[in-house]
Amino acid sequence: MSTPVIHDPTTLPSDDNVNPYTFCVELKGSQWFLQKGKMIAYYGRIEFNGIGHGRLDRLVRTSFHSPLHASDWVVAEGSGKMLLADRAFDVNSFDLDQGNLTIRSGNLLAYEPTLALKQSIVPGFVTLIGTGKFVAASNGPVVFMEPPMRVDPQALVGWADCPSPCHHYDHGYMTGVMGGVRALTGIGGTSGEEHQFEFVGAGTVLLQSTELLMPDRAIGGPPAQAGVPGGHGSHGSGQAVQGSAPRLPGQLGDLQRRFGL
Repeated sequence: MSTPVIHDPTTLPSDDNVNPYTFCVELKGSQWFLQKGKMIAYYGRIEFNGIGHGRLDRLVRTSFHSPLHASDWVVAEGSGKMLLADRAFDVNSFDLDQGNLTIRSGNLLAYEPTLALKQSIVPGFVTLIGTGKFVAASNGPVVFMEPPMRVDPQALVGWADCPSPCHHYDHGYMTGVMGGVRALTGIGGTSGEEHQFEFVGAGTVLLQSTELLMPDRAIGGPPAQAGVPGGHGSHGSGQAVQGSAPRLPGQLGDLQRRFGL
């Protein structure tokens, strides 16, 4: 049996992967935008403040323009090394150079403030614009493809420097008996063979190597079990109890006001 590698602040990489499922961000008196629930540990002196924190207004004004997702994000600032992960999904960093990339909002873990986050017109996606690094998760390794092409919607992670996709429906799905039943009742849904996103023009399409989306979960919510602060677990029984603990001013992730709402 091989001996496990034990890391400390000197052996952790700087802005690079620790393994395929964990990424290390180094802060040097700097700031990163971070989706709640994606930080698993850190060394050093790092603070986390909600998007509604008044002191961060100037930063938010230039780098965060997505009111619908404001409650899901915090700003990490200080000095140290911060480990990011998401339920053992593949995690990688990507660099934009005066570009724009649209990505599923749940797949984006963190990004540098030199990038600006904007709300995409495609539901469930956000757009990063500018120059800088961001960290994203995917269900399996990411594959980069060149348009024109059609993509199973569940395999789509995002697209860069190309127009937004349009829907394409297979002719058999549109005219067949089962397609009619599905259109009327919604029973059966559609598969990637019947319905795709169609990309045209120059650019790059990012695909995950599976047709299973990353499952949704409550962002940043502690597990409801005994012994976990804020988890509302009963003492000794290991069972969750009803009700919720009061939120305290200044608590991590607590917004003093909703951004733009």
